[in-house]
Amino acid sequence: MNAEVVDKRAERGVPSLVWRAGQERRLSMISAAAPLQGARVLVDGCGIGAYVAAIRRFTPHVVGLDIEIGHVREGARRGVSELLVAACEALPFDSAAFDVVLSHEVLEHVRDDRAACAEMIRVLRPGGRAVIFVPNRLYPFETHGIYRGGQYVFGNAFGVNWLPDALRNRLAPHVRAYTAAQVRALFNGLPARIITHTQIYPGFDNLIAQRGAAGRLLRRLMHALERTPLRAFGLSHFLVAERV
Repeated sequence: MNAEVVDKRAERGVPSLVWRAGQERRLSMISAAAPLQGARVLVDGCGIGAYVAAIRRFTPHVVGLDIEIGHVREGARRGVSELLVAACEALPFDSAAFDVVLSHEVLEHVRDDRAACAEMIRVLRPGGRAVIFVPNRLYPFETHGIYRGGQYVFGNAFGVNWLPDALRNRLAPHVRAYTAAQVRALFNGLPARIITHTQIYPGFDNLIAQRGAAGRLLRRLMHALERTPLRAFGLSHFLVAERV
């Protein structure tokens, strides 16, 4: 990771500021992958707490954690309680403290993704599950912006993730994108087993807001691809690891 920060969007990404169909779909995936009713849940890298608030539909025992104090303060201003400031690589919790840990599009930003995964597994009870979303290296667009001529340019950049590592990392040194093998390798040597791993396409909420029926048709087509080998080109990896 490049330590020089030109834009906070480059360093940490942009947290979910609104709750729409795409987030609701992911919440359904989370609740199907890990029992949430009455569970003790950590949202590891919670942003302003959108998923913390949503998961409280299932259980009151939800804690959020983020390294950005500004995100935590904004979440508190919006009425989301139990948000803490800390790093994913050094979670301030006892071992076996949680039933579920959610890491939603966070690992690509942390300094040490292996250490962050080890901490997630440490704080899970035996049988507890870590639910993880991370960017897919095969997705046609780098969605976190790129550096061009030393300047950060926010937005989607076509083809960047398909470049060789040396070129890709010059354009996007601020964020990781994972192959299937790389995301699975994060759990090598940890007391965990991978029970689910697939790829998913976006919710296309912005496009639907702009184009209506055309956007909804595209969403149906792309989500249908998740049931085919072309899911390999989806936006994000969805991985569930169980503490053993």
